[in-house]
Amino acid sequence: MSDAHLPPAGPRWGMTIPFDGVPLHAQRDWIVELEDLGYTDVWSAEAMGADAFTPLALASAWAPSLRLGTAIVPAFTRGPACLAQSVATMADAAPGRFAFGIGTSSNVIVENWNGIPFDEPYRQVRDMVRFLRLAMSGEKVSGSFGASEVKGFRLGIRPEQQPPILVAALREGMLRLAGREGDGAIINWLSAEDVRTVAPIVQAAGGGTPKEVVARIFVAPTTDRDMVIGAGRYAIAAYLTVPVYAAFHEWLGRGEQLAEMSRLWREGDRPAALAAIPESLIDELIVWGSPEECREKVQRYVDNGVTTPAIAVLPFGIDARQAVRDLAPR
Repeated sequence: MSDAHLPPAGPRWGMTIPFDGVPLHAQRDWIVELEDLGYTDVWSAEAMGADAFTPLALASAWAPSLRLGTAIVPAFTRGPACLAQSVATMADAAPGRFAFGIGTSSNVIVENWNGIPFDEPYRQVRDMVRFLRLAMSGEKVSGSFGASEVKGFRLGIRPEQQPPILVAALREGMLRLAGREGDGAIINWLSAEDVRTVAPIVQAAGGGTPKEVVARIFVAPTTDRDMVIGAGRYAIAAYLTVPVYAAFHEWLGRGEQLAEMSRLWREGDRPAALAAIPESLIDELIVWGSPEECREKVQRYVDNGVTTPAIAVLPFGIDARQAVRDLAPR
């Protein structure tokens, strides 16, 4: 593995982009200010809003010191050749500054919204990582990769620097894949203490090569506990009722804690399901408090094994622009 694929040196402090409620063309000042405030990274996502690549392409020109990452692109929703072109184009536009994060996504996004069978997600991610490695090398690629049969594809772009490939991972199998075949892992919706369970699996699978561990951390810099509890229940239910996340938290030992919420949600009683989410779980999974308290809580993730925190500001009735400023590294 080349040095370009080792975790970046120095303390990292990332922010999730694009920002909700602001047109993408109007976010230039926001992105430039991130650079001025001392943020090191910007990380995009892809679900039902902007695609993962366009915000990063804009950020690459607007703020040329920022590192750019996808967290994540679904492994199912682009064909292999199209995916390789997207990754290579971004790497070519921002040499040495782009990290590609790929993952299963979920049955909701893949199957319900895109009409693609959510079959064998582990194999799909593994094979897309392998395909991208081959395609980025410039050789002609043929073979079966996940649900696709590739015949004689050769990538026409050769980036000056190969981008690291990070695997979104929840439970042990994917965490090991991230360490073994990826350049690290992207983790999501977990507590700082959970990192102690997750991160060592990635590093152990790396065979002695340090791996990057990126964590999307949901942050609400407010001391209004009632607002955090009320809005936090909706945010947690949106994720932890999805099968892959439900299984993840059961594996982490929260099966009993979430059993009542899950039962009520399956029965269609949404208000009761929301009320059944323990306040203690909201305190574990959502970082909130004064800006200084939030920074200290994010630092706990780093202390427990995260190399790159990627803050996601929750829209809990707060001024997002001010929150970005308040949460900047000190």
